[in-house]
Amino acid sequence: MKSEFPGAVPEIPVRDIDAAAAYYERSLGFTVDWRGEELGLAGISKGQCRMFLANSDFRKGYGNTGPVLTWLNMDSKADVDDLYRLWDASKAKLLSAPESKPWGLHEFTAADLDGNLFRVFYDFATPARDEHA
Repeated sequence: MKSEFPGAVPEIPVRDIDAAAAYYERSLGFTVDWRGEELGLAGISKGQCRMFLANSDFRKGYGNTGPVLTWLNMDSKADVDDLYRLWDASKAKLLSAPESKPWGLHEFTAADLDGNLFRVFYDFATPARDEHA
């Protein structure tokens, strides 16, 4: 067995594949890689981040409902701040501004049209924790 897992690919519940895909592309900067209206599923990506947008017909057989929270782990505080500015300029639904939290995360929260949340963060405390371990 391989000792590492591949990147997780979350399934994001949406009401309307076309509207969701347009929002993810226009406001969040994702690419719509493929869309299967009859299937009720679309694949989107940005860099190494991949996700599925799934409508209620696709999801009903699996019982998963939303909204869901997806964490996006950035490489630096500057990356978090830069993404916030980019999403703000594209009129993404931003629920909080970037802030360094006492628990060691620099983060902000955004939402999609269906109330699914994205917590964009950088864990600035981990290097300090690793030094003292």
